[in-house]
Amino acid sequence: MTDTLYAAYAAKIDAVLAAMEAEGKLPPGTSRANVSVEPPRDPSHGDLATNAAMVLAKAAKTNPRALAEAIVEHLQRDPAITSAEIAGPGFINLRLAPQSWTDELSAIAAMGDDYGKSSMGAGTRVNVEYVSANPTGPMHMGHCRGAVVGDALSSLLEHAGHKVIREYYVNDAGGQVDTLARSAHLRYCEALGEDIGEIPEGFYPGDYLVPVGKAAAEEFGDRFQNEPEQEWLPLFRAFAVERMMEVIKSDLALLGIEHDVFASEAALQAAKKPEAAEAWLREHDLVYDGVLEKPKGKTIDDWEPVELPLFRSTKFGDDQDRPIKKSDGKWTYFGADLAYHMQKAENADALIDIWGADHAGTVKRIKAAVAALSEGQGKPIPFDVKLVQMVQLLRDGEPAKMSKRSGNFVTIADMVEEVGKDVVRFTMLTRKPEAQMDFDFAKVVEASKDNPVFYVQYAHARICSILRKAKDEGLAPAADKLDLLGEDELTLIKAAAQFPREVEAAARAREPHRIAFYLYDLAAAFHAFWNLGNDDPEKRIIVAQQPELSAARLFLATQIGQVIRNGLGILGVEAVEEL
Repeated sequence: MTDTLYAAYAAKIDAVLAAMEAEGKLPPGTSRANVSVEPPRDPSHGDLATNAAMVLAKAAKTNPRALAEAIVEHLQRDPAITSAEIAGPGFINLRLAPQSWTDELSAIAAMGDDYGKSSMGAGTRVNVEYVSANPTGPMHMGHCRGAVVGDALSSLLEHAGHKVIREYYVNDAGGQVDTLARSAHLRYCEALGEDIGEIPEGFYPGDYLVPVGKAAAEEFGDRFQNEPEQEWLPLFRAFAVERMMEVIKSDLALLGIEHDVFASEAALQAAKKPEAAEAWLREHDLVYDGVLEKPKGKTIDDWEPVELPLFRSTKFGDDQDRPIKKSDGKWTYFGADLAYHMQKAENADALIDIWGADHAGTVKRIKAAVAALSEGQGKPIPFDVKLVQMVQLLRDGEPAKMSKRSGNFVTIADMVEEVGKDVVRFTMLTRKPEAQMDFDFAKVVEASKDNPVFYVQYAHARICSILRKAKDEGLAPAADKLDLLGEDELTLIKAAAQFPREVEAAARAREPHRIAFYLYDLAAAFHAFWNLGNDDPEKRIIVAQQPELSAARLFLATQIGQVIRNGLGILGVEAVEEL
């Protein structure tokens, strides 16, 4: 794979440090893991900066500026580096010859769709679990943000060299699924011609169960119409979950989302995975039988101390040990989740959960469980929980109601039909997931700089437009005269050259929204470059009577378009050619 500019200069710095080690100026085997090469905070200081002298001075038993001087002496021998200067306590600022930047354009062209991909992940397997909505209704906007964040994060990690398992945990055990089965049976009776009247309190009233009832009537006839509940409940539970999962998968497909694994909670329990997890934890002295303290600050008349199996979560930073079973012998949510995370860890090197912010209270205990698992297995299992805030959906200035129980909510299908998949996906990534978000129907389709979706798409469409115009005029992008490009063009190239770094940084931080932010900045840089031609015809991309300069600028525009496409690809958004 072609080296990108930052990777190439990181390799140059590393080679200098290796040479200094051979010269005895650095101790043999000195770790260079914390040496970085990045843009300086102030662009006026140069093109690149390295902290090499700062982080290695202690190992070299010298002060950072003295070590910096020795490093600079080596770097100044490189003809591609026009200056190497020491700043502050020992940072080194580099200025590069213009060809270093124009070579990056050629690298983008050579790598095409692979520009920005990295081997950083080294094939490590990451399980990303996201959505995992209860199968009791269609996907609504309460699920949408987590779905997009999880899917974009999965794509980002793949770009950074990880193998990703996209997983959905189907909560098909518990009381809410029994309620679903009873609600579906009611609609089944309705499909058979029975007058069911008002939907009883506590049932799911939404019309989305009408097709499920009709399907059940076609499947079973009137066999279960008047049978007692125990005869049909397990069957209707499985039938309704299967039909609702078909609806959920269809809704997710509208957003371009597919999962590799659908893990069933009911199957987990049928396979006795929680029992196996409890046995394993007892074997490692991580579960014991004990009595929880009486809840503080509450007056509970009928509270009695009950001995329960407790997980030693305090050993891993939790504020109290947690029961894995209830007093009736059923598994707690935590007990089932603990077994589920053990199951996920069987096929992955790292785990990431995307949860709604309403689950924040359970983060500490599940992290304690995975930490225990790591300790017991004798290998670290990196685990991260990303909390995603709800989206405030505005329609006519009023929040739209979203309630699965009332049946009055805005579905993902409604959203995609109204504004399109790309608008929904990009908008969900324009804020950090832990920040509150308003989704305003008017603003997300607005053709303005204030709408990031439009602004980035417009940059790509604009590039496609100029390339079509050039073709009509008999011009084509060419890389043989890139030395004609000046400072304005180099500024734009420098923005594009950040992309591989942004991918790696975003993947390390598990933050796909960074790619959306970067694309907005790159689009702004391109629009600013384009606008130079409004005041000065010589600064237009196509310049009359200057075919070689025009060809070079068209080559530049083509590569900016390529980077925008690659970034949008990570976000699962199409790069449109016309608006």
